[in-house]
Amino acid sequence: MKLANMFAKIAPAVGISLCLAAALASQSKTGKAPHKAQTKAPAETAPAASAGKPAPAAPKRDPFQPLITERKEGGGMEHLPPGKAGLVITTVRVDGTVRSPEGMIAVLSNAEQHVYFVREGDQLYDGDVDKIGLDGVTFRQNSKDAFGKPVERVVTKRIYASAGEQQ
Repeated sequence: MKLANMFAKIAPAVGISLCLAAALASQSKTGKAPHKAQTKAPAETAPAASAGKPAPAAPKRDPFQPLITERKEGGGMEHLPPGKAGLVITTVRVDGTVRSPEGMIAVLSNAEQHVYFVREGDQLYDGDVDKIGLDGVTFRQNSKDAFGKPVERVVTKRIYASAGEQQ
């Protein structure tokens, strides 16, 4: 009987201590006190107070976005110069050519549907305009191969592409 009385007195104390231990363990994991009011430090003491704290966590990634995307980060076409100097030869389309007293003029459009007028010798982003004819434009494209060696190639884009020809 004495043992049952002693167990009845000790059991609530053991239960309360286990609950407190669990609360302290969760507090140490989150770094927050459960029921304390948070006060802001004055502006003068903010750097000194934050010196001992860890840096804030990075923003979480959207779980619905794919990890692997088609677009490369940093290597995209977002940072091209404005105007004709930002035209990439592989992405332009020849819309037409015009004969003028000063020479031939080509009408080009890019992927964003902006229209540009170029002449022979104009510099583009990755090459220059070599020759403009009534049926298309010839470009000299400067690029690099897989080993970094400069490669120059001639690209001809026609106004009306024939079957099997890339525009």
